[in-house]
Amino acid sequence: MFPFRLRPLPLAACAAFVFASSSHAQAPADTLARIKETRAITLGVREAARPFSYLDEQKQPVGYSVDLCLAAVEEIKRTLKLPELAVKYKVVSGAERIPKLEAGEIDLECGSTTNTKARQEKVDFSYTIFVAGIRVLVPKGTKVESVKDLGGLPVALSKGTTSEKLFTQLNASEVKMQLTTFASNGEAYQALKEGRVRAFPQDDSLLLGLASHDNALDRLALSSAVLSVEPYAIMLRKGDTALGAVVDRTLSRLYTGGEINAMYRKWFTTDRMNIQMSRLTRDSFTRPNKEAGVAMLLGYSL
Repeated sequence: MFPFRLRPLPLAACAAFVFASSSHAQAPADTLARIKETRAITLGVREAARPFSYLDEQKQPVGYSVDLCLAAVEEIKRTLKLPELAVKYKVVSGAERIPKLEAGEIDLECGSTTNTKARQEKVDFSYTIFVAGIRVLVPKGTKVESVKDLGGLPVALSKGTTSEKLFTQLNASEVKMQLTTFASNGEAYQALKEGRVRAFPQDDSLLLGLASHDNALDRLALSSAVLSVEPYAIMLRKGDTALGAVVDRTLSRLYTGGEINAMYRKWFTTDRMNIQMSRLTRDSFTRPNKEAGVAMLLGYSL
Protein backbone atom coordinates (compact mmCIF):
# COMPACT_ATOMS: atom_id res chain seq x y z
CA MET A 1 0.00 0.00 0.00
CA PHE A 2 2.94 2.31 0.59
CA PRO A 3 5.50 1.89 -2.25
CA PHE A 4 7.97 4.34 -0.74
CA ARG A 5 11.30 3.18 -2.09
CA LEU A 6 12.49 5.29 -4.96
CA ARG A 7 12.33 3.17 -8.08
CA PRO A 8 12.91 4.06 -11.74
CA LEU A 9 9.27 4.96 -12.29
CA PRO A 10 8.21 7.31 -15.11
CA LEU A 11 7.29 10.82 -14.06
CA ALA A 12 3.99 12.45 -14.91
CA ALA A 13 3.19 13.54 -18.44
CA CYS A 14 5.52 16.13 -19.91
CA ALA A 15 4.40 19.71 -19.35
CA ALA A 16 6.92 21.33 -21.69
CA PHE A 17 4.32 23.16 -23.68
CA VAL A 18 1.81 24.13 -21.00
CA PHE A 19 2.40 27.82 -21.60
CA ALA A 20 1.65 27.47 -25.31
CA SER A 21 -1.86 26.17 -24.65
CA SER A 22 -2.74 28.51 -21.79
CA SER A 23 -6.14 30.12 -22.11
CA HIS A 24 -5.74 32.71 -19.37
CA ALA A 25 -7.54 35.92 -20.17
CA GLN A 26 -4.73 38.16 -19.01
CA ALA A 27 -2.15 39.35 -21.54
CA PRO A 28 0.93 37.13 -21.70
CA ALA A 29 3.94 38.42 -19.83
CA ASP A 30 6.82 39.95 -21.78
CA THR A 31 9.41 40.37 -19.08
CA LEU A 32 12.25 40.30 -21.59
CA ALA A 33 10.99 43.50 -23.24
CA ARG A 34 10.78 45.24 -19.86
CA ILE A 35 14.27 44.04 -18.93
CA LYS A 36 15.59 45.56 -22.16
CA GLU A 37 13.94 48.86 -21.30
CA THR A 38 14.89 49.03 -17.62
CA ARG A 39 18.20 47.15 -17.85
CA ALA A 40 17.36 45.42 -14.58
CA ILE A 41 16.10 42.02 -13.47
CA THR A 42 14.85 40.87 -10.06
CA LEU A 43 15.61 37.34 -8.88
CA GLY A 44 13.55 35.74 -6.14
CA VAL A 45 15.77 33.83 -3.69
CA ARG A 46 15.29 31.87 -0.49
CA GLU A 47 16.73 32.60 2.93
CA ALA A 48 17.69 29.06 3.96
CA ALA A 49 17.14 26.53 1.15
CA ARG A 50 20.66 25.10 1.22
CA PRO A 51 22.37 24.31 -1.07
CA PHE A 52 20.00 25.68 -3.70
CA SER A 53 19.33 29.22 -2.55
CA TYR A 54 20.26 30.86 0.74
CA LEU A 55 21.89 33.90 2.31
CA ASP A 56 25.56 33.50 3.23
CA GLU A 57 27.27 35.05 6.26
CA GLN A 58 27.38 38.39 4.43
CA LYS A 59 23.63 38.10 3.72
CA GLN A 60 24.33 37.67 0.01
CA PRO A 61 22.22 35.21 -2.04
CA VAL A 62 24.21 32.14 -3.10
CA GLY A 63 23.54 28.55 -4.12
CA TYR A 64 23.14 26.13 -6.99
CA SER A 65 19.86 27.62 -8.26
CA VAL A 66 21.20 31.15 -7.88
CA ASP A 67 24.23 30.26 -10.02
CA LEU A 68 21.95 28.83 -12.71
CA CYS A 69 19.84 32.00 -12.71
CA LEU A 70 22.96 34.17 -12.95
CA ALA A 71 24.06 32.12 -15.97
CA ALA A 72 20.66 32.91 -17.49
CA VAL A 73 21.20 36.60 -16.72
CA GLU A 74 24.41 36.52 -18.77
CA GLU A 75 22.50 34.91 -21.64
CA ILE A 76 19.83 37.62 -21.36
CA LYS A 77 22.54 40.29 -21.64
CA ARG A 78 23.90 38.65 -24.80
CA THR A 79 20.44 38.17 -26.29
CA LEU A 80 19.40 41.78 -25.70
CA LYS A 81 22.89 43.14 -26.49
CA LEU A 82 23.01 44.99 -23.17
CA PRO A 83 26.41 46.17 -21.93
CA GLU A 84 25.12 46.08 -18.35
CA LEU A 85 22.21 44.39 -16.61
CA ALA A 86 21.53 45.20 -12.97
CA VAL A 87 20.61 42.18 -10.84
CA LYS A 88 18.34 42.81 -7.88
CA TYR A 89 17.36 40.20 -5.29
CA LYS A 90 14.22 39.70 -3.23
CA VAL A 91 13.96 37.05 -0.51
CA VAL A 92 10.70 35.07 -0.76
CA SER A 93 9.24 32.36 1.44
CA GLY A 94 7.62 29.17 0.20
CA ALA A 95 4.17 30.70 0.56
CA GLU A 96 5.17 34.02 -1.07
CA ARG A 97 7.07 32.85 -4.14
CA ILE A 98 4.15 32.39 -6.55
CA PRO A 99 2.15 35.49 -5.44
CA LYS A 100 5.24 37.70 -5.70
CA LEU A 101 6.07 36.28 -9.13
CA GLU A 102 2.51 36.87 -10.36
CA ALA A 103 2.55 40.40 -8.93
CA GLY A 104 5.73 41.26 -10.84
CA GLU A 105 7.86 41.70 -7.72
CA ILE A 106 10.31 39.10 -9.02
CA ASP A 107 11.10 38.00 -12.59
CA LEU A 108 12.62 34.56 -11.96
CA GLU A 109 12.34 32.42 -8.84
CA CYS A 110 15.69 30.81 -8.11
CA GLY A 111 15.07 28.41 -5.27
CA SER A 112 13.97 24.84 -4.67
CA THR A 113 10.54 24.86 -6.28
CA THR A 114 8.97 21.65 -7.54
CA ASN A 115 7.28 21.67 -10.92
CA THR A 116 3.78 20.32 -10.21
CA LYS A 117 0.60 20.12 -12.27
CA ALA A 118 -1.19 22.31 -9.73
CA ARG A 119 1.46 25.04 -9.98
CA GLN A 120 1.45 24.85 -13.79
CA GLU A 121 -2.02 26.40 -13.63
CA LYS A 122 -0.43 29.61 -12.33
CA VAL A 123 3.19 29.73 -13.51
CA ASP A 124 5.66 28.33 -16.03
CA PHE A 125 8.81 26.35 -15.36
CA SER A 126 12.23 25.95 -16.94
CA TYR A 127 13.81 22.62 -17.72
CA THR A 128 14.31 20.48 -14.62
CA ILE A 129 17.47 21.44 -12.69
CA PHE A 130 17.40 18.78 -9.93
CA VAL A 131 15.22 15.90 -8.77
CA ALA A 132 14.54 15.41 -5.05
CA GLY A 133 12.08 13.28 -3.06
CA ILE A 134 10.06 13.90 0.08
CA ARG A 135 11.48 12.03 3.08
CA VAL A 136 11.18 12.56 6.83
CA LEU A 137 13.86 13.94 9.14
CA VAL A 138 13.66 12.39 12.61
CA PRO A 139 15.84 11.94 15.70
CA LYS A 140 18.36 9.17 15.10
CA GLY A 141 16.97 5.78 16.09
CA THR A 142 13.39 6.69 15.17
CA LYS A 143 12.00 4.12 12.74
CA VAL A 144 9.94 5.53 9.87
CA GLU A 145 9.42 2.94 7.17
CA SER A 146 5.89 4.04 6.32
CA VAL A 147 3.59 6.96 6.98
CA LYS A 148 1.76 4.88 9.60
CA ASP A 149 4.87 5.02 11.78
CA LEU A 150 4.10 8.73 12.25
CA GLY A 151 0.64 8.08 13.71
CA GLY A 152 -0.01 10.24 16.77
CA LEU A 153 3.35 12.04 16.55
CA PRO A 154 3.83 15.83 16.44
CA VAL A 155 4.98 16.62 12.90
CA ALA A 156 6.35 19.91 11.51
CA LEU A 157 5.35 21.18 8.08
CA SER A 158 6.73 24.11 6.09
CA LYS A 159 4.09 26.48 4.71
CA GLY A 160 3.50 26.58 0.96
CA THR A 161 5.40 23.39 0.15
CA THR A 162 4.48 20.15 -1.59
CA SER A 163 5.20 18.29 1.66
CA GLU A 164 2.61 20.43 3.46
CA LYS A 165 0.03 19.59 0.80
CA LEU A 166 0.81 15.86 0.79
CA PHE A 167 0.84 15.44 4.57
CA THR A 168 -2.36 17.42 4.98
CA GLN A 169 -4.01 14.95 2.60
CA LEU A 170 -2.51 11.96 4.41
CA ASN A 171 -3.61 13.30 7.80
CA ALA A 172 -7.19 13.65 6.59
CA SER A 173 -7.57 10.13 5.24
CA GLU A 174 -4.60 7.86 5.99
CA VAL A 175 -3.05 8.39 9.42
CA LYS A 176 -3.71 10.91 12.18
CA MET A 177 -0.72 13.07 13.13
CA GLN A 178 -0.33 16.23 15.19
CA LEU A 179 0.52 18.63 12.38
CA THR A 180 1.99 22.08 13.00
CA THR A 181 2.74 24.38 10.05
CA PHE A 182 5.72 26.73 10.32
CA ALA A 183 6.48 29.75 8.17
CA SER A 184 9.79 28.38 6.87
CA ASN A 185 12.02 25.31 6.68
CA GLY A 186 14.31 26.91 9.23
CA GLU A 187 11.54 27.27 11.83
CA ALA A 188 10.30 23.71 11.25
CA TYR A 189 13.84 22.36 11.56
CA GLN A 190 14.41 24.32 14.78
CA ALA A 191 11.23 22.83 16.25
CA LEU A 192 12.56 19.35 15.50
CA LYS A 193 15.94 20.11 17.07
CA GLU A 194 14.29 21.46 20.21
CA GLY A 195 12.04 18.42 20.56
CA ARG A 196 8.79 20.31 20.01
CA VAL A 197 8.04 17.94 17.11
CA ARG A 198 9.27 14.43 16.36
CA ALA A 199 9.37 14.54 12.56
CA PHE A 200 9.86 17.03 9.73
CA PRO A 201 8.87 15.85 6.21
CA GLN A 202 10.43 17.83 3.37
CA ASP A 203 12.52 17.31 0.23
CA ASP A 204 15.47 15.11 1.17
CA SER A 205 18.03 17.47 -0.37
CA LEU A 206 16.77 20.40 1.72
CA LEU A 207 16.73 18.32 4.89
CA LEU A 208 20.31 17.20 4.24
CA GLY A 209 21.27 20.82 3.57
CA LEU A 210 19.88 21.93 6.93
CA ALA A 211 21.30 19.06 8.98
CA SER A 212 24.69 19.03 7.24
CA HIS A 213 25.25 22.76 7.72
CA ASP A 214 24.28 22.33 11.37
CA ASN A 215 26.60 19.31 11.84
CA ALA A 216 23.55 17.43 13.16
CA LEU A 217 23.69 14.21 11.14
CA ASP A 218 25.00 12.40 14.23
CA ARG A 219 21.69 13.24 15.97
CA LEU A 220 19.20 13.33 13.10
CA ALA A 221 18.52 10.91 10.26
CA LEU A 222 16.39 10.61 7.13
CA SER A 223 13.65 8.01 6.93
CA SER A 224 13.95 5.12 4.51
CA ALA A 225 10.50 6.04 3.18
CA VAL A 226 10.45 8.12 -0.01
CA LEU A 227 7.06 9.68 -0.71
CA SER A 228 7.45 11.58 -3.97
CA VAL A 229 9.48 12.52 -7.02
CA GLU A 230 10.17 16.29 -6.94
CA PRO A 231 11.65 17.85 -10.10
CA TYR A 232 12.96 21.33 -9.26
CA ALA A 233 12.93 24.10 -11.87
CA ILE A 234 13.35 27.85 -12.22
CA MET A 235 9.93 29.46 -12.06
CA LEU A 236 8.67 32.32 -14.24
CA ARG A 237 5.40 34.02 -15.02
CA LYS A 238 2.70 32.22 -16.97
CA GLY A 239 3.05 32.80 -20.70
CA ASP A 240 6.46 34.50 -20.37
CA THR A 241 7.59 32.68 -23.51
CA ALA A 242 10.53 34.82 -24.60
CA LEU A 243 12.18 34.84 -21.18
CA GLY A 244 11.52 31.14 -20.76
CA ALA A 245 13.24 30.40 -24.06
CA VAL A 246 16.39 32.21 -22.92
CA VAL A 247 16.44 30.37 -19.58
CA ASP A 248 15.98 27.00 -21.28
CA ARG A 249 18.67 27.81 -23.83
CA THR A 250 21.05 28.59 -20.97
CA LEU A 251 20.31 25.33 -19.18
CA SER A 252 20.57 23.32 -22.39
CA ARG A 253 24.02 24.78 -23.04
CA LEU A 254 25.19 24.00 -19.50
CA TYR A 255 23.87 20.44 -19.76
CA THR A 256 25.21 19.72 -23.24
CA GLY A 257 28.62 21.26 -22.58
CA GLY A 258 29.05 19.45 -19.26
CA GLU A 259 29.48 22.64 -17.21
CA ILE A 260 26.58 21.49 -15.03
CA ASN A 261 28.79 18.77 -13.52
CA ALA A 262 31.24 21.27 -12.01
CA MET A 263 28.34 23.42 -10.78
CA TYR A 264 26.78 20.38 -9.15
CA ARG A 265 30.00 19.36 -7.41
CA LYS A 266 30.50 22.92 -6.14
CA TRP A 267 27.27 22.85 -4.15
CA PHE A 268 26.51 19.20 -3.41
CA THR A 269 29.90 17.61 -2.64
CA THR A 270 31.52 19.77 0.02
CA ASP A 271 33.26 19.27 3.34
CA ARG A 272 29.90 19.26 5.10
CA MET A 273 27.66 17.68 2.49
CA ASN A 274 27.79 14.83 0.02
CA ILE A 275 24.69 14.42 -2.14
CA GLN A 276 25.60 12.25 -5.09
CA MET A 277 23.84 12.97 -8.37
CA SER A 278 20.80 10.70 -8.66
CA ARG A 279 19.87 8.85 -11.82
CA LEU A 280 16.76 11.01 -12.22
CA THR A 281 18.78 14.22 -11.93
CA ARG A 282 21.36 12.98 -14.45
CA ASP A 283 18.60 11.91 -16.82
CA SER A 284 17.21 15.45 -16.62
CA PHE A 285 20.57 16.78 -17.84
CA THR A 286 20.92 14.28 -20.70
CA ARG A 287 17.26 14.61 -21.66
CA PRO A 288 16.09 18.12 -20.71
CA ASN A 289 12.42 18.01 -19.77
CA LYS A 290 9.63 19.74 -17.88
CA GLU A 291 7.90 16.73 -16.40
CA ALA A 292 5.77 17.39 -13.33
CA GLY A 293 6.38 15.84 -9.93
CA VAL A 294 4.36 12.90 -8.65
CA ALA A 295 3.38 11.49 -5.27
CA MET A 296 4.40 7.86 -4.91
CA LEU A 297 1.14 7.09 -3.14
CA LEU A 298 -1.78 6.31 -5.39
CA GLY A 299 -4.54 8.89 -5.04
CA TYR A 300 -2.45 11.69 -3.54
CA SER A 301 -1.25 14.80 -5.33
CA LEU A 302 1.51 17.39 -4.96
